[in-house]
Amino acid sequence: VSLWGEPGAVHMAVREGDDAAIVTLSCPTGRYPSVGRRHPPAVRLERALQDLTGLAAEGLPDARPWLDHGRWGVRHPLWSAETVPADGAPYAFLPVEGEGLHQIPVGPVHAGVIEPGHFRFTVNGETVVRLEQRLGYAHKGTVALMSDAPLAHAARLAGRISGDSTAAYALAFALAVESATASEVPERARWLRGLMAELERLANHLGDIGAVANDAAFAILHAHTGVLREQVLRASDTAFGHRLMMDRIVPGGVWPDLTAQGHAAITAAVGHIRRVFPNLVTVYDETNSLQDRVVGAGVVRPEWVDQFAAGGFVGRASGRAFDARLWAAYAPYPSLRVDPPVFDQGDVNARVWVRIREVEQSLALIDRLLETLPSGPILAPLTSGPQPQSEPVPEMEGAALVESFRGDVFFWVRVTAGGRVAACHFRDPSWFQWPLLEAAIEANIVADFPLCNKSFNCAYSGHDG
Repeated sequence: VSLWGEPGAVHMAVREGDDAAIVTLSCPTGRYPSVGRRHPPAVRLERALQDLTGLAAEGLPDARPWLDHGRWGVRHPLWSAETVPADGAPYAFLPVEGEGLHQIPVGPVHAGVIEPGHFRFTVNGETVVRLEQRLGYAHKGTVALMSDAPLAHAARLAGRISGDSTAAYALAFALAVESATASEVPERARWLRGLMAELERLANHLGDIGAVANDAAFAILHAHTGVLREQVLRASDTAFGHRLMMDRIVPGGVWPDLTAQGHAAITAAVGHIRRVFPNLVTVYDETNSLQDRVVGAGVVRPEWVDQFAAGGFVGRASGRAFDARLWAAYAPYPSLRVDPPVFDQGDVNARVWVRIREVEQSLALIDRLLETLPSGPILAPLTSGPQPQSEPVPEMEGAALVESFRGDVFFWVRVTAGGRVAACHFRDPSWFQWPLLEAAIEANIVADFPLCNKSFNCAYSGHDG
């Protein structure tokens, strides 16, 4: 599920079937046996762990820096404040040899208003032989900023890890804190959290469907889905006072409450989308020039998805049905019908169809949530730990797995009795999706990369932290 460290120890969250655990290994010598040497999805996490804490994975197949670009002024900042000069050494991209090969560097600054990331293509003519990513440009030091922060401030930081998933991250942080403190959340607040999560999913999927079409030079679909996405954002603003619903999910519940005006705005937006969206799906499915671009492009094989446990539309488009709403069974989803759409083609088209089916399902879930929304309070105070007990425990740990529109978000937190964050860690679904994009683009043409990349829509900010 994830792997992270703090001074003197490394932690790993693991899951098998319905069971999950967090295991900890003390590292008095600053070293630990590499997980990545046997399990490739751990490699980038171990590289980041080394950059942030200085803990070294013995036997790590790739020990190059990942988040640290030599510009921080400190080495492994979560470990010490040792000042180091920026060496300015170029990043050692993996070598590729062969007749007629050349390289195309793209980014980290891109032609559009998007986040930074570098892509190094090795190509033969127009065919991509290898793609290697370099990320970390959007690293904000969020874990360090959250350290020793009051829970209210930490919750605001959690909602800013990835702006397009602010509700999901805020929910994951809140659930982790509530797990640590054994706190109960009012029923109405749980329903409102689900409503926000589905509005966020709906808005992002609508935007992505149009953006994929736009990268295939079919701008009209992008325009129409953009209008629908804007209607969701405006309804969210009316309902919760913020277009992205930032800072609305907090430990202990939500704030503010949904008013009659907000209820009506959401109902109107959902009704309009339900009327218009099927026609847009028909246009997508029956436009031959568009289908020629998306069908068979950027295929992710099922064995890759299984190995990396890739979630969200990337996983479900290649046959992996995992959905944290079902596995973690956090409220309100046990009271709702969630049926993740699964396809097995693994191409751009399949990833679009997962989004289409999830749009339809989110519309139904939003209707159901509004119909069954319970009355009552929306915020409750946190407790001081598992009850009964004679006195508060010094520190409490909790973890949560939440389904964002991209896939499963993991959050772990250690909370002090005084209501501050002693330590924390989060893992974006993109950690296990970015590597699959490198594999999916091989043997495709360079011109299809924007299309494949958008169909993945991996996070930069959420990944880089």
